[in-house]
Amino acid sequence: MTSMPQSSSRGWQRPSIYDVARRAGVSHMTVSRVLNGHPNIRETTRARVLQAIEEMNYTPSSIARALATRRARRIGVLIDGPVQNGPNSTLRALEVAARGVGYAVSAFSIGDDDASQMDSGVMELVTQGVDALCVIAPRESSLDLLRQQTTGLPTIVIKAEADAAWHTVGVDQREGARLAVRHLIGLGHRRIAHLAGPMDWFDARERMEGWRECLAEAGLPEGPSIIGDWTSDFGFEFGKSFDLGDTTAVFAANDQIALGVIHGLHGRGIRVPEDVNVVGFDDLSDARHFLPPLTTVRQNFAELGELALQQLIAAIEGDTDPSHDTIQPKLIVRESTTAVVPG
Repeated sequence: MTSMPQSSSRGWQRPSIYDVARRAGVSHMTVSRVLNGHPNIRETTRARVLQAIEEMNYTPSSIARALATRRARRIGVLIDGPVQNGPNSTLRALEVAARGVGYAVSAFSIGDDDASQMDSGVMELVTQGVDALCVIAPRESSLDLLRQQTTGLPTIVIKAEADAAWHTVGVDQREGARLAVRHLIGLGHRRIAHLAGPMDWFDARERMEGWRECLAEAGLPEGPSIIGDWTSDFGFEFGKSFDLGDTTAVFAANDQIALGVIHGLHGRGIRVPEDVNVVGFDDLSDARHFLPPLTTVRQNFAELGELALQQLIAAIEGDTDPSHDTIQPKLIVRESTTAVVPG
């Protein structure tokens, strides 16, 4: 009786970039740079890596195409943190825009509170032979790690502020907050609380600054501000237990938080909007079905995805100077806000 070879009994396993690196006697980063056509590689090293790739049959379709044409027509997307509505909507919009011009999208989601995965995410996408990188919903800690990467790939970061290191595009988060707070001030509210997202997130910081600036311009004191996460549970805990005092309105950093606030207030017999007004941010598809329907700030994710793709393609084609574009948000007024009744 003849026994099967050990490798066959385990089944064939596709070689990894690390296997190629060991065969060629180089680092995995060197293999990655060869796969992506990095210019600062000695020809002898490049030839050794390509020989190892051929010998090990390490040729996924996207990489094979990249080696032949230097263009994979694929964009790598890093989604920083848990996939909330905004990041997920941005990713879908980018995918739709990319398909329209013949590009594919590969995505890698970084776990909550684990910015160290940025390095792994970049490596995974780079080894797929992507032409460019896009970072959605960035945290400061993750971008600090990204600055240490040397992929040589065009990169765009979805954030509202310009950055000298990368192309950037984003919705004007600060102006969105100002739209919300101006609306509440115009209704007669003078004590407006803010429930903020995590301060490591650029969007959360911008929304808080917009709230703060708008109150200062109106000569109003800052109402209570509480920093939490992006969940409805955070809003619910505030709604069910916070001593409102003379607070008559709440600006929540996203619609999920706002939903939790309304639920928590309802359990205490506090009515929205009769007793307290609530405004959210994002305009979830279900926001118009909240009880009451939610006043919120709408972000045009379709336009954001198209604009990001335009910048990336321009960068792929050789436009290396960092550019910055901003999309304006829109206030959507529904039934969770109303004028203050004197009394």
